[in-house]
Amino acid sequence: MKIRSVLSAAVLAVATTFAATQALAQEKFTLRLAETWGPNFPIFGDTTKEFAKLVEEMSDGRLRIRIDSANKHKSPFGVFDMVKAGQYDMGHSASYYWKGKVPETLFFTSMPFGMTALEQYAWFYYGDGMDLMQEVYAPHNMISFPGGNTGIQMGGWFRKEIKSLDDLQGLKMRIPGFAGEVFAEVGVSPTNIPPGELYTALERNTIDAVEWVGPALDLRLGFQQIADYYYTGWHEPATELQFLVNKKVWEKLPSDLQTILKTAMRVSAYDMLVLSQHENAEAWANIKKDYPNVQIKNFPSDVFQAMYDANKKLLKEAAGKNDVAKRIVESQESYLEKTRAYTDISERAYLNTMAEVE
Repeated sequence: MKIRSVLSAAVLAVATTFAATQALAQEKFTLRLAETWGPNFPIFGDTTKEFAKLVEEMSDGRLRIRIDSANKHKSPFGVFDMVKAGQYDMGHSASYYWKGKVPETLFFTSMPFGMTALEQYAWFYYGDGMDLMQEVYAPHNMISFPGGNTGIQMGGWFRKEIKSLDDLQGLKMRIPGFAGEVFAEVGVSPTNIPPGELYTALERNTIDAVEWVGPALDLRLGFQQIADYYYTGWHEPATELQFLVNKKVWEKLPSDLQTILKTAMRVSAYDMLVLSQHENAEAWANIKKDYPNVQIKNFPSDVFQAMYDANKKLLKEAAGKNDVAKRIVESQESYLEKTRAYTDISERAYLNTMAEVE
């Protein structure tokens, strides 16, 4: 009788566990995502919509993503705090917006004079990038994943031509992240302004220059109507956005839905990079005809050198602040040295050769 009772209890336990597993597998989830961008914001908003679509299709409707844009939650730079506190389950933004709260987060968006998009993705997924990023976000009840790349960003729109370092002294410019600190070192007064307010700030002379993304998004905001000088990039050679996930919410999801989320984030992030390349090429194809006032400029060599030197100085200071920052800086520098050596004999060599024959 005892054996029969034990067997009956075991069968019951197995059946109960199986039923619970089946119930969990059939349970439906809806995650609320807050994004920094406004509704229907080109490219950035396309990425979150593509992500939500992929999640629902791959999960056969078991998991849905509800997107709240900045006009809904009213806090474009509050995504970090809202996801951390559990007001939202997920967020889509850029890590360098949180440098005032957690300085180490800015390393995961893009660094001046750093890696290209291809090099940076390799660092994230096959170098130390993902592990270091999770280490930074873990104390804040969040997991972070690459959320889409714009590729190299343009150096900004300026009302006046920059001919020397003197022209940068006291210049008010919207430029976030580590690049803002670099510009501050050479005399610029940097500020960060939500995307929806950039045009008005430049138009009303609140700022003298603005850095945003690239032709596809910049022209839609109308900067070319106010500023004539468009400078090439140096500060964000691979601007990566981030998906943030509340850690407690993540841990409650079944493992298969976690895998679906990770896969959808990775696919939509890659698609953003491809879409950015396409849309920038399309916008650039017509710029000379539609906006003959726009002059494409490179920063003078003395300005470029000053920014490069300032960047090295600031990186050294950042690495000296704590062990985590030191390990991130060292990881990025060592990976860049290794991967750039190959880029030099592959993509750079190809582009240089093509430039000679065209």
